[in-house]
Amino acid sequence: MAGFFIALLSGALMSIQGVFNTQVTKTTGEYVSNAWVQFSALAVCLGVWFFAGRDSFGAIARVEPKYMLLGGVIGAGITWTVIRSMEQLGPAKAALLIVMAQLIVAYLIELAGLFGVEKEPLEWRKVGGMALAL
Repeated sequence: MAGFFIALLSGALMSIQGVFNTQVTKTTGEYVSNAWVQFSALAVCLGVWFFAGRDSFGAIARVEPKYMLLGGVIGAGITWTVIRSMEQLGPAKAALLIVMAQLIVAYLIELAGLFGVEKEPLEWRKVGGMALAL
C-alpha cells in the first residue's frame, strides 16, 4: 500500500518540478536550468547519503550491465524534454502525454522482458486501457 502513495507523490512532484524547471528556464536558458536541476539533485542525494546512507560508491563499478549506469544521462534528457514540452504545451497537456508515453513504454518493457525486467504475458485488458487513454 505504501508503494501506491509513493507513486502518487512521485506523480505530483514530477508535475510541480516540471513547472518549476520551466520557469527557471525562462530566466536562465534550458541548459543552465537542466544543469541546476541535476546539480541540486546531486547535492540533496549526497546530503542524505552523508547522514543516512553511507553505502559504498565503489559499488557503482560492480553494476552490470554497464548501460544501466546511463540513468543520469537519461535523467538529463527527461529534464530537458519535460521543460520543452511544458513550455510548448502547458503543464496539463504535457503531463498527460508524458504519462501516456510512460505507460506504453513501461508495458512494452514488461512484455519484452527488457533490461532485466521479468517478462509478462500480454493482457488485452491493459492494451484496452492504454487505447482508451489515447
